[in-house]
Amino acid sequence: MKKSLLTAFCLALCLALPAQTVRIDWTKESIDGHRTGVVASNASNVEESMGTVKGRTYYAPNGKVFRKGTVRDVARIMLEAQPAMAQVKQVIGYSTENMVRRYPECALYDWYIEELMRATADSTGRKVDIGFANRGGVRIDMPQGEIFYDDIMSMFPFKNNMCYVALKGRDVRVLLDQMAATTFQIIGGIKVVAQNGKIISATVNGEPLDDEKVYGVATLNFLLDGGDGYKVANNALEVIYANGWLYDTMIPYVQSLTAAGKPVEYTNQHWITILKEGDKQ
Repeated sequence: MKKSLLTAFCLALCLALPAQTVRIDWTKESIDGHRTGVVASNASNVEESMGTVKGRTYYAPNGKVFRKGTVRDVARIMLEAQPAMAQVKQVIGYSTENMVRRYPECALYDWYIEELMRATADSTGRKVDIGFANRGGVRIDMPQGEIFYDDIMSMFPFKNNMCYVALKGRDVRVLLDQMAATTFQIIGGIKVVAQNGKIISATVNGEPLDDEKVYGVATLNFLLDGGDGYKVANNALEVIYANGWLYDTMIPYVQSLTAAGKPVEYTNQHWITILKEGDKQ
């Protein structure tokens, strides 16, 4: 009875108070070892990076000992979760630099679209000239240094299929015009110059985009019929779904680079040029 009265009193008090906007701010702290010596671990260095819990005591990497409190309790939860996380924390590659997502184009987008084009051609046996992908499908930047399995899964988390689409040049131009008027997505294999929301030139292999020529386009099934407002398959002469999800291609690609002794690295290919008003091509 007392609990019911207290609840009713609190509710009445809240209703009597003037409405207020509550703002919650979040602070991001890097895992740099400043408190306990804990740093981000991979699948093979958990104890070295995160410490150990023995009995009811947490032994931190920097030598501090916590026999009670939040630090010990959180450490126990994190350490108990590590065996289940071992697969995604495998180191599968190395990046020479932090590849940051930038509009309208960046090294990460160009690295990705080149592999999308290559893998689609390899899977379907078709010649691929152009690549289209949505920027929203790349969710995080490429870290500098060790690349975890989870980094690539988090970068390309959606279950999208790679697709081959045969389009006439005029239909490719429609997609480019849509991007120029709104927001450019990730493109490869075709150099475009835009100004004042319009495409003023587009070339494939150094040749002007031909409205009557059929081009092979690598893309994702998400974009075939309405994803992010694009309908890449509109007027398509042929559509072929490639094998597997996107991350089923990108993870083995990174692993293949590592097996060959190569890091992940790339440079901006300058597929997209946006001129300001008054600029000349």
